Parts: sequence; structure tokens; C-alpha cells
Amino acid sequence: MPGHAPTSAEWSAKYLRLAVDAAGVALWSWNVDTDQFTMDEHGYALWDLPFERRVIFEDLSAKIHPADRDRVRAAFASTRAIVGPYEMDFRIIAGKDVRWISARGQGDDADIDGRTMFGVFLNVTGRKQAEEANELLAGEMSHRVKNLLSIAVGLTAITSRSSQSAEGLAKELTTRLAALGRAHDLVRPVPGSVESGTLLGDLVTILLAPYDDMGAFSGRIRVSVPRMAVGQSGATALAMVLHELATNSVKYGALSAIAGTLDVAAVIEDDLVVLVWTEHGGPPVAPPKELGGFGGRLLTRTMTSQLGGSVDYDWSAEGAIITLRLSKDRVAS
Repeated sequence: MPGHAPTSAEWSAKYLRLAVDAAGVALWSWNVDTDQFTMDEHGYALWDLPFERRVIFEDLSAKIHPADRDRVRAAFASTRAIVGPYEMDFRIIAGKDVRWISARGQGDDADIDGRTMFGVFLNVTGRKQAEEANELLAGEMSHRVKNLLSIAVGLTAITSRSSQSAEGLAKELTTRLAALGRAHDLVRPVPGSVESGTLLGDLVTILLAPYDDMGAFSGRIRVSVPRMAVGQSGATALAMVLHELATNSVKYGALSAIAGTLDVAAVIEDDLVVLVWTEHGGPPVAPPKELGGFGGRLLTRTMTSQLGGSVDYDWSAEGAIITLRLSKDRVAS
């Protein structure tokens, strides 16, 4: 009858298969004596194995990510002693892909039939990637907030050196913090924006304007770059990198000192944009420990994954020299 819903008594292998297919669930069984695994077609596809091939646990174990393999082996060996349902998440390597799998079943030999236990595999790669992205975003936001607080302290010190009165200090500091806000907007895309990008010189100048002295020692930051367009995606990534370098300079480098200067120059070499960040007149230079922290990892990740380039550090006695090599196409995108 059209629209008839099956009763519990009418549920058959056909209805079960339709439900399993719709949910994207892979079924498995495990003979505890022979160690043989049997999976449905979804299971073989998930593990990137030929369908109907004889499989034992060691065959599956060989595909488990090396960082997870020992943990999964120990967990799976102990599933028979677990009372009630269990669930474990781990990574597998399927060709060039890394997939996250959730294995679920009943422990304590519950519902064992003919020395065989049953369970399901779920592909949870999307969920895990979303969780990792959220963790990265939370770490990045925390890092940026800490950086902004440090920058505010540094800008206050810079401004106090050139201000002759409390009113002047307040005015100059407000101007710089406003400029910092405009620079910070460059490191995030604006939803619905139709702007195609900006010029490299404008991008660098706006980002570094808050750190320049406006009093007796103005012009401590010098920018010399070729005229070239920077796309919105490239501007977002490059702004993040330059903002990180400026933050470190205010904390530890040339911009933390009264006599410190900064030169930012760039040239185009074939398909690369080579940008050199040169500091002079700061405190004695030593490789900062923060390179291994979140800020250093974020900078490296941005340079390699978003800008298709690399970063080199030269901690010379005269001041840090940092060379950024960027893909010209990525910068323009």
C-alpha cells in the first residue's frame, strides 16, 4: 500500500540495508577465535580494501595511522572485557587520504553469536576536521587577544616617549589604537565583501603605521616595495604574517627600543615575491623561544599552506633579518 510504513515485524534485511546505506554505516563482524573480520561493501570501501577479501585484524591494523596503532590494538584487545557499549576514534591511511573512523560495538561478549562479535564503523572525518578547525580558531583567537594586549602596552610606551602632555599622549595613543584596529581588520575576510584586494605598499603601510613614532623620531619604519596588487585571500594571509612579526618586534625587537628602526623591502623574482624584514637598533638579538609557540607555528603554517612560501630567520647581532618568500600567484589570489 502506498505510504505504508513497515512494522517491527516487517523489518527485513532489505529495510535494514536501506537504513544502513542512508546512514553511511559500515557493518563488521569479528570471529574471536580465528581473528577474521567480515565487513559489508561500505566497510571495505572505507578501509580501501578489495571487496570480499579475507581480512584479519592485522590487515586492518596495517592501515591504522602509526600514531594511533598501538592505542587501537590495545583497546580492541580489551573490548571483550568492557561491560556495555564501547566507542573508539582513530585515523587510518587510505591511499593518500587520512580518514577518521569511529568503531562501535558491545563489549563483555554481549550478543556474541557463534564466537562472533558485531559492530559498526562510521566515517567521522568531517566531524574531526571541524573539531580541529575549532581548536585552531580558539587558539588563534586567544593568541590574538594576548598579542593585542601586549601591543597596547608597547604602543603606550612608544607614544609616551614622544608626547609632551597627558592630552597629547591620549590623542596620539587613541590614533594609534584606531590604526591598529584598521590593521587588525585586514587579517579577517569581511563576509559579503566584493573588494578584490589592495596594493602591497598600502597593505604594509597600514599594518605598520601604529608602530611608528609620530613625534621627534617619526619615520622609524621605512617601506620600499614594488607596486603590485594583492588579492583578498593573499592580503588576509600576508597581513597575519606581518602582524605577527610586528608584535614580536614590539615585544622583543627593534620596535621595543627608542632608537630602533625597521626596513621592509620587497622584490619580485620570477614567480616569487621576496620580502625582507630588517631590524636595527634594538636590544641584543637572540632567537626567541616563541618561534616554537603558537605564534611561530601559526606564522609558518600561514606561509606554507596559504602563501605557498617559506620563512628564514637571521638573528644577527645588529638585528633580526627575516626573509619571506611568497608565491606570486598566492599573493595575488
